[in-house]
Amino acid sequence: MRLPLALIANVRLLNSGLRIRHSIHNGVLKTSLLSSHNICSRAERKWIKPAGFDTGVKTYNSLTKQKEPLVLAQERIATWYSCGPTVYDHAHLGHACSYVRFDILQRILSRIFEINVIHVMVITDIDDKIIQRSLEQNISPTVLARMHEEEFKRDMQALRVLPPAVYMRVTDNIPQIVAFIKRIIGNGHAYVTSQGNVYFDTQSIGNRYGKLVNLGGIVGELGAQDKRDPRDFALWKASKPHEPHWESPWGQGRPGWHIECSTIASSVFGSQLDIHSGGIDLAFPHHENEIAQSEAYHQCEQWGNYFLHSGHLHLKGSVEKMSKSLKNYVTIKGRYISDECLRCSANHNALGQLANQSRLHLSEGGTL
Repeated sequence: MRLPLALIANVRLLNSGLRIRHSIHNGVLKTSLLSSHNICSRAERKWIKPAGFDTGVKTYNSLTKQKEPLVLAQERIATWYSCGPTVYDHAHLGHACSYVRFDILQRILSRIFEINVIHVMVITDIDDKIIQRSLEQNISPTVLARMHEEEFKRDMQALRVLPPAVYMRVTDNIPQIVAFIKRIIGNGHAYVTSQGNVYFDTQSIGNRYGKLVNLGGIVGELGAQDKRDPRDFALWKASKPHEPHWESPWGQGRPGWHIECSTIASSVFGSQLDIHSGGIDLAFPHHENEIAQSEAYHQCEQWGNYFLHSGHLHLKGSVEKMSKSLKNYVTIKGRYISDECLRCSANHNALGQLANQSRLHLSEGGTL
């Protein structure tokens, strides 16, 4: 899905020193220019309370591990980015709980506190899992991704989750991703290997790496042999035989996992984001790496002001989260659980559960 023209214009303004003001009037997204208030000096890992409009709301912020006053950069406007699905399989009830929880929060902000929530969600439609599943099913990765993307949207509609202002696919934003990586390299925070891979250089940002998660030692992505540091992560992956690929200055390849969110969020909201949301399992490495590469791109000390994470859904009696990879999931359109049942249960539970990111348990009878 392509962006509305008003949002596409933001891509051209990333380096202009101007910010974009978003508002919704009668359901129409509007934009106007504001002068920039971005802070662009090097800093430590400490969270900085934003300056701006104090909503009177307090929210649990994963960056500080405590409740903080919700202060927005613009009066009564909340810029909100969320990680959407990787569309290689059916969405399950664990996904549903997360999206319903954040839907409730957005409704509270908009309907009770009269805040315009400008919500952008990414659809990850190119990924190792998508490629692997397409090979197993002998279909195109694009066909597989589109099929499950549309199914996800129907599931959200059945749950009465409000759609974002715009869904953005990774494959529709490859040129922007390439440009984003080039700037990170130019800023001295990434390097190209002889194999055509591009990695983020975690040593280049010192102790700023680890804002969300106390790493407690060396942690890194497995499988790569051409990195300088085990913690370094892929921005661009050199193509392999029979995989989808795009042209880049480093050769044919495709984006790494984390770079898509930084690029897309920045292309819409610029160098400052009010709220970023997702499941708690995304805090590391995904959100941690998003923060690192976004602040390296913008050369600022704080890109996202509030990170909100929802807890896992567990089958009753199980210590494992509901997960597609663990094959212990129940699909949203499962026969014995109606959307009315899930919505009712989630509304009763989500507000109390979200603040401390605790778990929800699903019994065999289908109740939460």
